Amino acid sequence: MQIVLAYVGGKAKSKQSYETAVHSYLERCSVLAKSQLQSFGTEQALLGWLDRQRGRTAPFAVFLDSRGRQMSSDTFAAWLGERRDEGVQQIVFAVGPADGWSEAAQARAQLLLSLGPMTLAHELARLVMAEQIYRAVTILTGHPYHTGH
Repeated sequence: MQIVLAYVGGKAKSKQSYETAVHSYLERCSVLAKSQLQSFGTEQALLGWLDRQRGRTAPFAVFLDSRGRQMSSDTFAAWLGERRDEGVQQIVFAVGPADGWSEAAQARAQLLLSLGPMTLAHELARLVMAEQIYRAVTILTGHPYHTGH
């Protein structure tokens, strides 16, 4: 299964860029599961890209949204493992535009996922999601990274 962490928006402009840490988690994850970071200028560009992805199965789209489902790290890992076991070839976790997802985008997502009730800066949300993806993959493979706390 290929894991894509996608986001709508440009590169970080502040000195507090989290890109290095995001790339580090995705590189570490790639040892256990193919993963990549994908950037889109607009929500429409992301939706068009999703529609063009072809494989044995359509990509499974998970859009981060504060109104979405919340999961613990263990629950998230189990959920990801279920998608893998169902034969999902590509799963896309996407951080949306600053003004939130449109109704069309929300309808396109198979899951709206919340990182919690607090609003996070988009750079920080990407970093948290990258770490949680890595944590989930390590849980699924029995790697000692996750201690359960």
